[in-house]
Amino acid sequence: MGYAIIAWDGPDPSRRAASRDRHLSILTRWAQDGRLALGVPLFTPDWQPAGSLMVLNVPDKAGLDAYLAEEPFAVDGVWAKWEALPFRIAPLPYRPLPQPGEPVSATRTHTVTVALDGTDAGAAARRAAARPAHIERVGALAADGTLTMGGAILDEAGAMRGSIVVSRHATDAAARAWMAEDPYVTGGVWQDITMHGTRFAPLPYRALPGAG
Repeated sequence: MGYAIIAWDGPDPSRRAASRDRHLSILTRWAQDGRLALGVPLFTPDWQPAGSLMVLNVPDKAGLDAYLAEEPFAVDGVWAKWEALPFRIAPLPYRPLPQPGEPVSATRTHTVTVALDGTDAGAAARRAAARPAHIERVGALAADGTLTMGGAILDEAGAMRGSIVVSRHATDAAARAWMAEDPYVTGGVWQDITMHGTRFAPLPYRALPGAG
């Protein structure tokens, strides 16, 4: 198990600009040693920085706290608020993440989707019923590069209560059309879905679980 940090910037954009180089330095080191599985910015619909998604490969809360103590965006007040969610990356045949030396897009290339399950008494049963078809679908999508990373948001007991998906879609409309066919949507598993545009900063990432 690791953690997914979903963080939201405060109202002063100059703080992000002032801290960005130190932020990238920390991300580079954490990616290189495998503790950062993925880190991407979140943007508003008009392509302004809104926050960040950081997926940490750490075994416990001590690892999470160590990251937050070093992260300039947390220490310098770039992030006005954040939520650290227990998270497990689904082992799938992902394609390699962007590495140092690869170009950085000036525009949106991907979408981050946070999808929360229902909280009613039947929620767990719906997820269990839809899961085999969902896993079959996302395995093929990881292999063809549409799904960059996906995994389960967990509660403190380790039960699945939602998902985070990073997909190769440059618009919300394209991402929603793609997700509309997912068994977790057609089966009523995901009840609350939000999307944000993103792009990648090439970092020395290690292979994601299940990647060839």
